[in-house]
Amino acid sequence: MEVNFTPELEAKLTTSAAQSGRNAGELVQDVVARYFEEEARFVEAVKRGEEAFERGEYLTHEQVGRRLQRFLQP
Repeated sequence: MEVNFTPELEAKLTTSAAQSGRNAGELVQDVVARYFEEEARFVEAVKRGEEAFERGEYLTHEQVGRRLQRFLQP
């Protein structure tokens, strides 16, 4: 597979890779792998949230506001 980057993005990749002791290809592979891992975690979290909502396990806007106020009070 071949991926083309703008010169600016390629320069950032090269710099970041050098700072971490890797080449740009390794850095891109790591970034893409982390993206897919995070995407899978996000989709699973949304699924769990939807399931909780369907079971009636949720807070109203007002309840969230009150909890935040209590949390933020010194």
